[in-house]
Amino acid sequence: MTADRRSASALHRVLGLTEVTAGGVGIIIGAGIYVLLGAATAHAGPLVWLAFLIAAGLSALTALSYAELSSMFPSAAGEYEYTRHALPEWVAFVVGWTMIVGLVVAAATVSIGFARYVGYFVDVDARVAALGLLTVVSAIAMAGIKQSARLTLALSAVQVGGLVLVVLIGLPHVGDVDLLAGAGVGGVLGAAALVFFAFIGFDEVITLSEETRDPTRTVPRALLLALGLSATLYVAVAIAAVSVLGASALAASPRPLAEVMAHVLGGRGATVVAAIAVVTTTNTTLLALTAASRVLYGMAKAGAMPRRFAKVHARRGSPGRAIVAVALISAGFAGLGDFAVIAAVTDFAVYVVFLAVNATVIVLRLTRPDMPRPFAVAGAVGGIPVLPLLGFGAVAVMMTHLQPIAIALGTALCAVGLVAGWLLRSRR
Repeated sequence: MTADRRSASALHRVLGLTEVTAGGVGIIIGAGIYVLLGAATAHAGPLVWLAFLIAAGLSALTALSYAELSSMFPSAAGEYEYTRHALPEWVAFVVGWTMIVGLVVAAATVSIGFARYVGYFVDVDARVAALGLLTVVSAIAMAGIKQSARLTLALSAVQVGGLVLVVLIGLPHVGDVDLLAGAGVGGVLGAAALVFFAFIGFDEVITLSEETRDPTRTVPRALLLALGLSATLYVAVAIAAVSVLGASALAASPRPLAEVMAHVLGGRGATVVAAIAVVTTTNTTLLALTAASRVLYGMAKAGAMPRRFAKVHARRGSPGRAIVAVALISAGFAGLGDFAVIAAVTDFAVYVVFLAVNATVIVLRLTRPDMPRPFAVAGAVGGIPVLPLLGFGAVAVMMTHLQPIAIALGTALCAVGLVAGWLLRSRR
């Protein structure tokens, strides 16, 4: 094979367990813990930590399905590649399409969040700041996955450090509040449904499969490790925050973690939280754009998207055309300014993909039971894996908590995907 032919399709395998895990942690620990902690406490009271634990368990059901499929099909196309082995091609295309659009919208949404936090330090137009961030992270992504991974590792360390600081501040106060008091089972489950959103993102680890050394072992381990580390941090932060502020004050606070930090840092607590949020939104935007470009690249390589997006730079090892495409679309959304309703489509997209992943594990266990599975989810009854079935049910229940407008827009998104898939197949 010539160098030119190689450069047209092959990503560079340079990532190890540490880099892939850092990417997972970086995209999971976004703004969710900062935004949702107060609202979740209003539901669960001092038992909010249990809500995070339950949400982590529900996320783990689907994460195990991802781990099995990523060990079988280590592909950048991720969910598209998995689904097409078990379900019709048009279903797989819609799943991949939905994932790309969801990630692109997520990148735009988070870039707007970045702009707001930057505004805490400097007076700058929000749209200009958002577009500036998208330009910078796109350039970093173009430079190559090794450079992106180094930055992700550093930014993720800052994200984790911020939450560890909250835990350390709360440690002397543990025991001041009865952590077993609460609003009962209904309140805890309602809070768990709310904070489930804070765990979304662990699935993006799979998009790095073709840039990871020994992906059949590394990616499943990194995926589960990232989810486990994030869950541990979330539970510890919830305990610390309740212990410092008390459940009532935590539930009523618009900036709960800033108030926790204020116990040690005084008025600088809000500044520290804003600085950490700038880092967090930068990292999340980079990771979302990287994941979207890899899914587009993988689908193009498989022939489901135009082949031009499968071209890889020979030296940098980055799919430049795919990166530019998703960055431009994200910039278009970010240029609209605040679009909270459209951003809700991201949640719908994730849930649709989660349903497809769990269903794929079940179908493949029944139709191709002898296929090699380097990582297999334990426990089956009559050939049907129990945990993926529970994962499917858990996601279906969580979908009922989405806003009706998100469901409507998400359904429209899937319909557009159907049409796009038909047009692309017709051209081929």
